[in-house]
Amino acid sequence: MNKKLVLVVIVMITLGAAIIATTTTIQQQADAVTSKRDFQGGTQTSIFENDVYVAWWTNKSGNDEVMYRLSSDAGKTFTDKVNLSNTPNSDSVDVEISADEGRVAVSWWERNQTLNEPVIRISNDNGKTFGPVLKLASDGPIG
Repeated sequence: MNKKLVLVVIVMITLGAAIIATTTTIQQQADAVTSKRDFQGGTQTSIFENDVYVAWWTNKSGNDEVMYRLSSDAGKTFTDKVNLSNTPNSDSVDVEISADEGRVAVSWWERNQTLNEPVIRISNDNGKTFGPVLKLASDGPIG
């Protein structure tokens, strides 16, 4: 057998093994990040001018809650965290946040054994305070 051909085969096998090992490592790292994100909750951010709005859900108390923080100086400092959901009888998950011209909307899902409902809280003062929880799945006027 040709020595060059044998060398090429050995190199190809070595490269193939290295690619498979690298792909496996990358997949394991991605799985670890996904698993950690699912446990810790997803962080959502919205920015308008110098204001940075951050919302996430966490299960540190044994119950999923939606938390919120605001920075008015482009992320140099943040306010204390605020629990926007505060619902001990259901899990508050899958948070989304949006901000524009002084208005901030934070939405999420309230879930328990009998409930699976989207809700929202709105701020009209640059995210400093929020109105009540509004149930989006209800028929008729909201509010």
